[in-house]
Amino acid sequence: MSDTEYSETDMDIADALLPLDEWHRAQGARMVSFAGYVMPIQYEGIMAEHLWTRQHAGLFDVSHMGQLLFSGEGVDAALETLLPGDVIGLKEGRMRYSLLLDADGGILDDLMVTRRTDGIYMVVNGATKYDDIGHLRENLPDEITINHMEDQALLALQGPEAAGALATLIADVDTLYFMQAGAFRWHTYDLWISRSGYTGEDGFEISLPSEAVAAFADALCASEAVRPIGLGARDSLRLEAGLPLYGHDLDENIDPVTADLGFAISRRRRTEGGFPGAERVLKLLANGAPVKRVGLLLVGRLPAREGAKLFFGGEEVGSVTSGGFAPSVGTPIAMAYVPSAAATPGTMVELEVRGKRLPATVTAMPFIPHSYHRQGAK
Repeated sequence: MSDTEYSETDMDIADALLPLDEWHRAQGARMVSFAGYVMPIQYEGIMAEHLWTRQHAGLFDVSHMGQLLFSGEGVDAALETLLPGDVIGLKEGRMRYSLLLDADGGILDDLMVTRRTDGIYMVVNGATKYDDIGHLRENLPDEITINHMEDQALLALQGPEAAGALATLIADVDTLYFMQAGAFRWHTYDLWISRSGYTGEDGFEISLPSEAVAAFADALCASEAVRPIGLGARDSLRLEAGLPLYGHDLDENIDPVTADLGFAISRRRRTEGGFPGAERVLKLLANGAPVKRVGLLLVGRLPAREGAKLFFGGEEVGSVTSGGFAPSVGTPIAMAYVPSAAATPGTMVELEVRGKRLPATVTAMPFIPHSYHRQGAK
């Protein structure tokens, strides 16, 4: 997500308002157009918000994302015809990262899938949610019901102090571990909370009725540990965590293996197949992809933005898909797709930035260690 993807032009006319719009403005947010919505890019500044989240707890409004609930007989098997993950074997209150694939194994979206008592809950990207819903309705059996939960807001609370802050409102939320979820109550409201997020930090995503979200955001921000965080820091945080963004690092021309997301193809599915593009994707898993998503560390302070040309051995071989200055790393970082010959950590490449070729080193991701609250970890 580079600076050019945000626009303040006619945003109040062209874009939809989310339930927390007035709340963001009251907090002093600078509002921009993003994914068809008016959203906060920053409050006090991207660098400060980024570091606050790494050190304390940041509150993100992600209500633009699509929340879907699938129900009906055989719903898990039906979803497995479109996703490469093990949905049938997913236990109640457990969640998985997965991918919506087209017939050739190209990535239509990346998403989270959770089993609830009332069905399979899915969170998809805001910019693609209506295309996703159309694709799912077209390809799932008629007996599968899709409920687009448009009356639900979604918050993400991320950072090392997130658990303590949330526990002041919901006492038993710390029973959750990373990639677990459950139903909770706050006053008279039903909440669905997962221990997950897209910053690399411990944290939670909280689905709750839109009518309650402003009061809940106020209650969270009453904690000295919690501050509201905008889109700018959300992007730099996920980049440091080595997490791809759909529409930039992922699209329908990229398959899961090339994207270095082979972990999303569950073990049983690798044996049985049965998902879109399985023949091609499983061959790539067995033989390796000719191109791979990698991380890049740049020298100096000048960042390489999305679209910057990448050179290896003097030849242009690709371009940056995400890039920017990494506050926690202290240097510019980027993601790009490179030929497998250049994908080994330590390989030197060059990036064209402002007409100059700058050296960069291929590096393993994440750029900083993840801090998830995993079960059994000490």
